Amino acid sequence: MRCWVTFLCGLVVLTVPLMLGQASAQTSGLRFPETVEAGAAFSVATSGSGRATLYIAGPGDAIRREIKLGENISFGPDDLHNAGHYVAFLIAGSSTQNSQFEVVASHQPAILSFLAKPSRLAVNLRDGLGGVAYVFDVFRNLVLQPEPVSFELSDSTGRTQSRTATSRNGVAWVKMNSAAKAGPAQFQAAVGNVRNKRVIQQVPGDPCSIRIRMTARGSGQKEKARVALETQPVRDCNGNPVPDGTIVTFTETYNGGQSTVDVPLKRGVARTEMPARTGAVISVASGVVMGNEIRWSGGL
Repeated sequence: MRCWVTFLCGLVVLTVPLMLGQASAQTSGLRFPETVEAGAAFSVATSGSGRATLYIAGPGDAIRREIKLGENISFGPDDLHNAGHYVAFLIAGSSTQNSQFEVVASHQPAILSFLAKPSRLAVNLRDGLGGVAYVFDVFRNLVLQPEPVSFELSDSTGRTQSRTATSRNGVAWVKMNSAAKAGPAQFQAAVGNVRNKRVIQQVPGDPCSIRIRMTARGSGQKEKARVALETQPVRDCNGNPVPDGTIVTFTETYNGGQSTVDVPLKRGVARTEMPARTGAVISVASGVVMGNEIRWSGGL
């Protein structure tokens, strides 16, 4: 009985006529290796005499070759390079032999796809930065065998932290602490001599402490007198300048009343003026961080 079998391999469609029945002695013994490394050269022995047609189908690959029985079938480095399951048919006259084998990724990593998240984060966060590396061979097959992948994070001062993870099914991942120093950091993954790098922007954390001082006393009538205030440069707990635009709130409490002024940092400092009320207490805060207090006694 004659059948037609169609193999769909990616965009490759291969139709092979099959002759079911006993194989003749002239085409016996088609045996491929159980596994073949992608890009490896190898050969398969045949027996018998006469002409035959070889069909091979696999993921994204299809081969049709006219051969002479009794000679070896040779395959070069560019013949089979997509990893996956393959089937082979050897057809001679009314007889058909078939074989199955696996093409596996090359054992030599050649490409490293590296993802880092997030691309921007605050300094000094424990396990705040994640990195994922995918290990491929030169044919872009995922290398499934375990491979040691090293990760390194270097901050703007050159200080580094490093960790190593072993890939599983071609993937390795790691968590890293963000550095204490704000600025661009280099996040790198490497396997063997293959490297890939990402740039992570590390920004200052929340203000750690705020201090204000009076810089001048306004003149004029008493009810219009004002006092000039400014903060010292505002930094986070690691000494990094807090970004401009961060809101600082000045509060003046007096005789049961209260007034507030919200001021954005400019060049690391917030400045404002408030009424000079004798006995008033002036304080400063940013977010949940409280600063010092100043009591206005009527003199500078």
